[in-house]
Amino acid sequence: MADGIQRQYASRIEGMTSFKVVDFLEAAVKMEVQGRDIVRMEAGEPAFPTAPAIVEAASVALHDEKTFYTPSLGIIELREAIAAFYDTRYGLRIPAQRIVVTTGSSAALGLICDLIINPGDGLQLTDPGYPCNANFVRRAGGEPQLIPVDAHNAYQLTPESVAEHWRDNTVGVLVASPSNPTGEMLSRDNQRGINAVVASRNGVMIMDELYHGLVYDQQESSILEINNDAMVINSFSKYFGMTGWRLGWMVVPEDALAAVNIMAQNFYISPPSIAQYAALGAFEPATLEIMEARRAEFRQRRDYLVPALRELGFSIPHTPAGAFYIYAGIEKLAEDSEAFCWDMLERAGVAFTPGTDFGEHLARQHVRFSYTQPMDRLELAVERLGKALAN
Repeated sequence: MADGIQRQYASRIEGMTSFKVVDFLEAAVKMEVQGRDIVRMEAGEPAFPTAPAIVEAASVALHDEKTFYTPSLGIIELREAIAAFYDTRYGLRIPAQRIVVTTGSSAALGLICDLIINPGDGLQLTDPGYPCNANFVRRAGGEPQLIPVDAHNAYQLTPESVAEHWRDNTVGVLVASPSNPTGEMLSRDNQRGINAVVASRNGVMIMDELYHGLVYDQQESSILEINNDAMVINSFSKYFGMTGWRLGWMVVPEDALAAVNIMAQNFYISPPSIAQYAALGAFEPATLEIMEARRAEFRQRRDYLVPALRELGFSIPHTPAGAFYIYAGIEKLAEDSEAFCWDMLERAGVAFTPGTDFGEHLARQHVRFSYTQPMDRLELAVERLGKALAN
């Protein structure tokens, strides 16, 4: 401040962690502006153009001046389209009124945390896991209850670990399948088992299904097939490649809709109007055909990169099942993931993310690679890393 007095801001900020992937993204962009060529493997953002039907739907909406506020829970056409997608993809009849369109999946996560967490309540999360999850819990006044996971349990919770770590203040569990940063799946048996443990304690089961559609060796299943009252978070960002459109959705029990509507009205007014109309094009047959072709390309990238990184000395116990991430151990290469990532960014011109962005458990021994870039860029990254590690 101008008078030299340090302002005291809200204490809830003190426990929040920075989003390190953004730190590396910003550094990579700065280096690119200065003329460096950087292979970008830090952010989970598909590097494909927006599908034509989505662009066309947005163009039509702009032409028709559909740029005004919409209902807070989203336009009914999109909610119905998402409900139809659940029927086609999973054989689930989800009423459209249970589907809430949100300003990205982040808004969905925030609304759910505000809905179920009172100050002092705990929510179980994996460590490692998506870093913003814990901060949304903190914002709601809750306690992130981080449960260490590793390659031995496919970086996922088990019914036993949920039961063991359940506390008097625990109100629920948030799991992701496939997960970020590991790309690992929660087996159907473990979904059933965890759901049973949570239900026996009158808790809330929350499933992050953002990377559904990006599964390569098995068929994904929704938690809604097991628990019709579970809360599900999803997004148009990953499978549909609409990151900058900032549009997601969630499925909530009918008895939660009134409260969610009040919060959405106050916190967001409505999701972005043009993005909603654009997303109607995501469910066109031509768009889904494009998305399936992209899924096949992601699989090819994964199948190239996993053995290539192993050859360089990275530890990858088993091939990730989905998403577009590889969570790799660096114990043979370095002692500190943050220092290692900065070093490789500077010397090799390859950006990837330290494990410290995703939690505490073995975080300094791991890094995350995102294989969202074209194959020739991944090959260049491997070549550059090989040269840098040899020196």
